[in-house]
Amino acid sequence: MGLPQLSASENGNSMLLSYDSWLLKHPSALDTFDQMMSMARGRKIVVFLDYDGTLSNIVDNPEKAFMTNKMRTALRDVARCFPTAIISGRSREKVYDFVRLDDVYYAGSHGLDIAAPSQSQNYGDPKNQTRVIDRQGNEVILFQPAKKFLPAIQKIYGILNEKTKSMRGVMIEHNKFCISVHFRHVLNEDFCTLEKLVNSVLGEYKEFRISKGKKVFEIRPDMEWDKGHALNYLLDTLGFGRSGDVLPVYIGDDRTDEDAFRAIRNRGEGYPVVVSTSPKDTIALYSLHNPSEVEKFLLRLVRWRKNSLSSPKLL
Repeated sequence: MGLPQLSASENGNSMLLSYDSWLLKHPSALDTFDQMMSMARGRKIVVFLDYDGTLSNIVDNPEKAFMTNKMRTALRDVARCFPTAIISGRSREKVYDFVRLDDVYYAGSHGLDIAAPSQSQNYGDPKNQTRVIDRQGNEVILFQPAKKFLPAIQKIYGILNEKTKSMRGVMIEHNKFCISVHFRHVLNEDFCTLEKLVNSVLGEYKEFRISKGKKVFEIRPDMEWDKGHALNYLLDTLGFGRSGDVLPVYIGDDRTDEDAFRAIRNRGEGYPVVVSTSPKDTIALYSLHNPSEVEKFLLRLVRWRKNSLSSPKLL
């Protein structure tokens, strides 16, 4: 005798209960905003964000992951109030093209390509830090610890493009220091074939590793550097590396963002915030439901900052 099947309404109610239970462990950053900010008085807030799934919705075509004008305005206003950085798996140039804000710091390739305001004295090898002039004519420090892997990355990109060109739905994205293999449109029956193919190609390149994100395989150099290291690097270049009164806020939705959450947890100060519409394993302390809630949170940060300036006792 088989188990009784849940009706659609019963299944929906079960998912809601599960999400509500998850929220007890990872409360909404909107619902707990006042409590969070009460602990921020007298502290210097630094805002870090992922891009896809955080500032923009996850879309079918990664090339069209545009943020809304309202989100851009909210991000611009936050960057005018607090040091703000985006740490993405995309190439740094691609994220800038999506965002188009000059008051924001950008780190691409999961933190392997950072444009920073100054050189770090405590994180990263100095030989990987180069002074350059950005497109606005400002001098910045480019930190690129994976430059030696560029020839191999180009080869892997070419091989994957060639081997997957007959497979429907595969999109290979070159993100400078890493490669993204998108399979959102790959048929279920073809997924295992694609996975074996990618693992087979990477079997010839032992210095690289594969991780799985939202409908994507991420290929990057197997080195001790991730979004958590990038967060600490940027804090250091902003002058907060050894500061005891800095409060980093990191908002992200994917597995690679867990490294940044861990960096904040290890610091013992700050707010790791996961973006998710369903329960998931995470070490984040707070949550937001979707990019729309991220926008609301950013706008509340701006209002809190402006109110704090008009009432200094709140700072």
